[in-house]
Amino acid sequence: MGGQDQNRKVRILQVEDNELDAELIQAELEQDGLDYEVLLVDDEAAFLAGLDGFDPHIVLSDLSLPTFSGERALQLLRERNTAIPFIFISATLGEEAAIEALRNGATDYILKHNTARLASAVRRALREAEEQRGRARAEQELIRAQRFESLALLAGGLSHDLRNLLQPLLLAGDTLEDYADDPRLARLGTLVRDCGRRGLEMVSSMLSFARGARRAEQVRLGALLDALKLLLQGSVPRTVNMTIEVYDADVTFEGNHTELQQCLLNLSLNAFQAMPAGGTLRIETTQASLADDFFLEGEQPHPGRYLRLSVIDTGLGMPPDVLSRLFEPFFTTKETGTGLGLLSCKRIVASHGGLMRVRSVVGEGTQFHLYLPLNSEDEDAAPASIMDASLQGEAERVLVVVEEAVQLSLLVDTLDAYGYQAGASQSGTAALQWIEAHGVPDLVVMDADMNLFTGVRTLAALLEHGYSRAVLLLARPDAPPNLDELPQLDHLYVLHKPIQSRALLRKVREALEASEGKGG
Repeated sequence: MGGQDQNRKVRILQVEDNELDAELIQAELEQDGLDYEVLLVDDEAAFLAGLDGFDPHIVLSDLSLPTFSGERALQLLRERNTAIPFIFISATLGEEAAIEALRNGATDYILKHNTARLASAVRRALREAEEQRGRARAEQELIRAQRFESLALLAGGLSHDLRNLLQPLLLAGDTLEDYADDPRLARLGTLVRDCGRRGLEMVSSMLSFARGARRAEQVRLGALLDALKLLLQGSVPRTVNMTIEVYDADVTFEGNHTELQQCLLNLSLNAFQAMPAGGTLRIETTQASLADDFFLEGEQPHPGRYLRLSVIDTGLGMPPDVLSRLFEPFFTTKETGTGLGLLSCKRIVASHGGLMRVRSVVGEGTQFHLYLPLNSEDEDAAPASIMDASLQGEAERVLVVVEEAVQLSLLVDTLDAYGYQAGASQSGTAALQWIEAHGVPDLVVMDADMNLFTGVRTLAALLEHGYSRAVLLLARPDAPPNLDELPQLDHLYVLHKPIQSRALLRKVREALEASEGKGG
């Protein structure tokens, strides 16, 4: 069960009216070494209270009780939660009744006169429940990634079409302004030009959201928060006390001032709306050192120094069901909300190589923490402008083949932001289809240990299709690719995980320049 019985006590809700039988069952579990705590109940009211207050990992139930029954307990549990295992332990459960119980949602059944396999049945049920939760989380993450990808594609397509429609407005506005002898035409020209310009700015924001791209610049913390304070003037309700704390105004980091300002503004306005009766909004900054264990499953661990930007309110707070859907596209609790604001914030932070954490308690308030990486000491020593120029692409086409959706998105975003034309593929088959549709790329960046179609096999298939340019393999240091199994390659490079953005960009430039220098 994924270490659950090793790291924490297993909470057992036991439905039994015979204290001696209950003790015998518990003794069997103790003899096996299972670390557990038990809540013993014998009626419906106590059972329901145990489900709510005890939050059990598993239910062990007798079949018949004077005022309650195991069938009723199973029915009540399945109405509330389909994932908690339920095991019948009875002296009277016949074969037909056992089959019917399993059909109704029971996990297993044990006879009281033969409890030798009780502990193993409990461990197996807990392990299978944990695996089932893991599958459900993976399915939800896949659905979320698919929705987000569809949204990004839609935004990107609309942005390109709108840009083509709006561009003539700027030209028409300039032409009309030339008629200075007719004030009405000149004013109309100014209006048309300004509307076109605002429209193009909106289109650029849509494209930035769709691609996660950003323009690299040195952002000064003090200037960022001064601009935020200026934007919030006139928006702070009289009943809200807002404070901004800057631990060091001169701290600088690589990012995009406008996008980070947009993110903080969005979080601040949300906080105001969450405090209809007034409260306190604190915007705090500090430096944090993140270790490997800070990163969650699915996140690329990049331990080191980070700038933490916190937006903390004392508002209504959010219940768990809202919190779990916070970054789902189009989900909103506001009548006039779009459901895209927080998702956009997450994209902006991710495009900076950062992370978001949210904590919310109903009645206490909500905390948003944004973690943005700070330059390491050796990078700080180099002038940012020189360093950025050396990493810039020249519109070379790079095909990225990575199975994991979040890592694929971040790699493509990074390459896009630095001037490359990046294509994305989650499998070897899709990579071949991309090449057939778009032509041969200048470089292939590939995960060496994909699950469905390994990087090595993908590479072999690409070479069979005539690809002969540079290849960059992303591999774990403890599991390097077996180069002897690969066909002869003139331009093969390996970059070890976890992937750092600058290391990736340097290796990409090295691979491209080497292959070009050799006539690749």
